[in-house]
Amino acid sequence: MFSAPRTLTLVFVLGFGVVACDKPAEPTPTASPERAAAPSPTPNAPAKEAAPARPTEVVYEAPAGWQKAENPNPMRKATFKIPHAEGDAEDAELSVSQAGGTVDANVQRWAGQFERGKDEPVSRKQMKVGDLDVTVVELHGTFAGGGMPGAPAAGPKTNWALLGAIVETQGSLTFFKLTGPEKTVQSAKPAFDKFVEGFRAK
Repeated sequence: MFSAPRTLTLVFVLGFGVVACDKPAEPTPTASPERAAAPSPTPNAPAKEAAPARPTEVVYEAPAGWQKAENPNPMRKATFKIPHAEGDAEDAELSVSQAGGTVDANVQRWAGQFERGKDEPVSRKQMKVGDLDVTVVELHGTFAGGGMPGAPAAGPKTNWALLGAIVETQGSLTFFKLTGPEKTVQSAKPAFDKFVEGFRAK
């Protein structure tokens, strides 16, 4: 009596299972490329700071006793004569000018104007004067430079010296170059040092 109903029940269950298995799976939603999250910034990344602009001019005051002179060529911004010390035949001269190039290249250029010992180092020091970066140079020996552009080079001058200050200014370097007989230059050194310490940025 009960075999037929059992058969129908089994067919119904199997049929339901077939229907359930044939139902297509719903697609898994994916993120749109346009909506992809942007990468987060690296934590504690240092911000780049713009390099500070250098001063364009150097303000200075010449020591008492330095005499203002005419510039021998338009490349000079100023020229001063320093009276010679007793025993020297010539006055010393300080020139103020501006030009390009690096500090190191110009220090070597100055050193090349002197005949010195092969291994004799160039005396130089870096200093901060207010907002100015200044390189001070001192040289001694036989001076072979100093001729005006286009003119014959001056003859070598024995026992000469140079005191120089190179200031890093905007777009170029500003040079203060004092040359002359060694005794006169050495006598002017204290005044030159105070002169450099009084530089101000403009």
